[in-house]
Amino acid sequence: MTAVLFTCAGQRVDIVSAFGRAGATTVAADLDPLAPALYHADHKALVPHVDDPGYVDALAALVAEHDVRLVVPLTDLDQEIVSREREALEPALVLAPAPEVCRTMGDKYLAHAFFEEHGIDSPRTWLPAEIPDDVRFPLLVKVREGFGSRHIYRADDPGQLEFHLRSTPVESMVQELCLGEEFSIDVFCDTEGRCLNAIPRSMIQSKGGESIKGESLRDPELIEHGARVAETIGIVGPANVQCFREPDGSLPVTDVNPRFGGAFPLPLAAGSRYPELALALARGERPEPSLGEFRAGVVMTRFFSDLCLVEDGNGELVPFAEELPHPIAAEPGQG
Repeated sequence: MTAVLFTCAGQRVDIVSAFGRAGATTVAADLDPLAPALYHADHKALVPHVDDPGYVDALAALVAEHDVRLVVPLTDLDQEIVSREREALEPALVLAPAPEVCRTMGDKYLAHAFFEEHGIDSPRTWLPAEIPDDVRFPLLVKVREGFGSRHIYRADDPGQLEFHLRSTPVESMVQELCLGEEFSIDVFCDTEGRCLNAIPRSMIQSKGGESIKGESLRDPELIEHGARVAETIGIVGPANVQCFREPDGSLPVTDVNPRFGGAFPLPLAAGSRYPELALALARGERPEPSLGEFRAGVVMTRFFSDLCLVEDGNGELVPFAEELPHPIAAEPGQG
């Protein structure tokens, strides 16, 4: 069985569990001892903060201990780090694009400049000191480096724009608000940058920048668009391409996250087999592209779950599975 190390595992129980079902031995690493994904992996490990000088050494030790063959960063926090230090993590394959790709896509203004330079439609975007007089409101004041829709503000007129630029605590850019329908395209590329599949989905509802309701779509234009964007950027492994279909028919890209998206369960249910493709790459195989091979019409609606832990006899936290002998609170209507 191929051992897979997940860094910054956090709450990504869905991804860790999917790789386990695909036949991997899963190793989850995180700074937080209460990170839920730790307790859904075959092995768990606490590691230093991503900025700690010993972070990569801690990951390398896990690679050696568990004979890890694939390293999958699950957030933006350490993706560039593990990409840059991939030699230190050998013989494991790091499932991430080159460091400069991680850096460019992580800075939304640099990403916009890249899109324009390479012929990929992108909403008109400016640095705060470069906003022209003919801008079309509404505008968005957006953090250049961030995630989860934090520090994004809508401005409907010049007064609101001035207020948000003055009050935002982070380095920001200004972008025209797209007027069409928003889509996400979950792609997966091999180590040569070939797009193996691209699965579009609707954005029925999002919360905190993460899709919580959506549907897989059989849309040839979006499939081709996602594949072209991924291959132009140089994606290796998974990525999420966010775009709009504007009234003029253009497909401006607003964001590309070179990792598994928050709505990972939807393309998985639609038949992406992305964990199996990742494991094949780790074995040195070269899967052929299968663009458009997935099930359309799969609807995802997400919900909260939970995990309760108790200390075992050695002071370690372990999942608590024993049924409670009686209710710990009164039933509704019983006072």
